[in-house]
Amino acid sequence: MDMKKRIHLELRNRTPSDVRELVLDNCRSNEGKIEGLTAEFVNLEFLSLINVKKKKKKKNYVSPSYLRGLLELSDNRISGGLDVLAEKLPNLTHLNLSGNKLKDISTLEPLKKLDNLKSLDLFNCEVTNLNDYRESVFKLLPQLTYLDGYDMEDREASDSDGEVDGDGVDDEDDEGKTCLVCLFVSPVY
Repeated sequence: MDMKKRIHLELRNRTPSDVRELVLDNCRSNEGKIEGLTAEFVNLEFLSLINVKKKKKKKNYVSPSYLRGLLELSDNRISGGLDVLAEKLPNLTHLNLSGNKLKDISTLEPLKKLDNLKSLDLFNCEVTNLNDYRESVFKLLPQLTYLDGYDMEDREASDSDGEVDGDGVDDEDDEGKTCLVCLFVSPVY
């Protein structure tokens, strides 16, 4: 389904400012642009862009909007470009990059700038096959509490610990919306 059409359907007679969660999984985007996601989505707390199909092989851009809490970017063939993500979303607390083309620990280096990042998911990324993967990521990103749903001591995150609640926001920190101004993620083709 076309991205703009999907956003229209997701609104379901609501105004963009009423939307807190937006799931745009498995949509097609025109030249990688997320058309229809505007600055009017001022209360957006959860954005899911899993397996976004691009009509043309270009970079993925998210139009201006607001987000706090969790960003889902699973299965998008992302191999780099995390520096721009870190720059544009400094208050991000939960990031899911599962199923992407991340191969090296060094690719995750830009996430050091995300001081509020508590949870990172990298399931089904090649980087998880590296020796001492978990130890290396926790060392690189000391602000992390959970990696792939487990803490440094291999204890699973409970719903109240490392996950976001039903409204898409970690209850411990409800302040600080983050603007998604031209978020860029570089896919591999």
